[in-house]
Amino acid sequence: MLRFETSTPGLGNTSRREWLRLGGLAGINWALPGLIPARAGADTQANPASLPPGFGKAKSVIVVFASGGQSQLDTWDPKPDAPAEVRGEFGSIATSVSGVRFSEHMPQLARVADRLTIVRSMSHEDLDHGSAFYLSMTGRYHRRKSGNPLPTPEDQPCYGSVLQRVRPATQFSQTAVHLNGPAEVPEMIAPGQFGGFLGRGYDPMTLGDVSLDRIAVPSLIPQDDLPPVRLEARRSLLQSVESSMRLLEGHRTMLDRSDLYQQAFDMLARPQSRDAFDLSREPDSVRDRYGRNRSGQACLLARRLVQAGVPLVTVIWSHSNRGQDKAPTNTDTYGWDNHNDIFYGLKNHLLPRFDQGFSALIEDLDQRGMLEDTLVICLGEFGRAPLVALEPRFAGASPGRKHWSWVYSIAMAGAGVQRGAVLGASDQRGAYPIEQAYGPWDVIATMFSALGVNPEQHYFDLLNRPIRISDGQVMRGIYGPT
Repeated sequence: MLRFETSTPGLGNTSRREWLRLGGLAGINWALPGLIPARAGADTQANPASLPPGFGKAKSVIVVFASGGQSQLDTWDPKPDAPAEVRGEFGSIATSVSGVRFSEHMPQLARVADRLTIVRSMSHEDLDHGSAFYLSMTGRYHRRKSGNPLPTPEDQPCYGSVLQRVRPATQFSQTAVHLNGPAEVPEMIAPGQFGGFLGRGYDPMTLGDVSLDRIAVPSLIPQDDLPPVRLEARRSLLQSVESSMRLLEGHRTMLDRSDLYQQAFDMLARPQSRDAFDLSREPDSVRDRYGRNRSGQACLLARRLVQAGVPLVTVIWSHSNRGQDKAPTNTDTYGWDNHNDIFYGLKNHLLPRFDQGFSALIEDLDQRGMLEDTLVICLGEFGRAPLVALEPRFAGASPGRKHWSWVYSIAMAGAGVQRGAVLGASDQRGAYPIEQAYGPWDVIATMFSALGVNPEQHYFDLLNRPIRISDGQVMRGIYGPT
């Protein structure tokens, strides 16, 4: 029996049937009659002169999501000349790019800065985690802006679900995979990371702590009492039963369940799927370089999955955006939502592992020649305020920083993105953009364009309504002067 294990609170020891019901495997609704959308980007591909820079350069995309709100001032955009109440406790260090400085607690990332483009003028208007996470994952504001809504079937689908809708994977059994998820804010599951109005069948495959076992999906290990011939017999029996059910075509739940079963059988039947999830195949030195922790091993698994042909992998760096409130001694629980104790949390828990794991991902992809056709994006839902202050409503005895969406930073690399560049700038306090501002919608448009999908095109939802892939514009500046 296929069984997916997850350490997510409330989902522990989940059975195969329940996991599939929750949407743990992405479906294949695109194969149903009348639901196949027109291939996005067809008109753009017909006119190469109209292609934006970077179009089609990426075979895969890896998103590292710093859930909780990564402080731009204490990571990618330090302000060493600002007053102490703005600058904070950390110093800054030179990087491998002349004139570009990072936080002093990111020395390994400073060394690989010559392979990154840092965007320092990200900006939007949503100030709470749940809705801002939704915005970052869908490219559209939630109807409850600056709130913490629960996921609903009427939500916009996440970027991975849209990709599955417009161009499902052919090389691998999954189009989109979320690792170290689902993202929680801080304990309830955040909206925007599922198939939304496209249905459960479009939910990305979501795995929790991939560092627990040698293979991230233990149930993919072949069972001695289930040879391929018996597995195929079970598939045939299921298909035979479902083909006789005329009500299936009009029953959304049954459609989702049918698609998910087919995905499960497909994964079991493909040895490359099993091998891709098997971290024990990596040398100890490589696993050590990424870090033997939830986030580091998720980054390593992301590399393995894109290497195997998964088009889109999202690593949720911190599965809870402030799990440190309940487990302050467990580094794995720390999220980026540091209202108080920000400098303690960053220095002793978040930044050492982030510096190690994310730099390892960049170096590893580059050394294998995979950075040429893999777009890597590191972002959070927003940044932190340009004022250090103690907030009495939150745990902690030392000052921190409030939510701040008016300016924040992200990092990008690979698939034609400039090496050793900075795009945009914030003011001297790290509070507002002073050059062109970009939003999450632009990041998503850039992501689709890099994969060779025109973000301006439309796909059709399950009611045959046209939906634009993205409302954003390709971030042309990350590719250099044109």
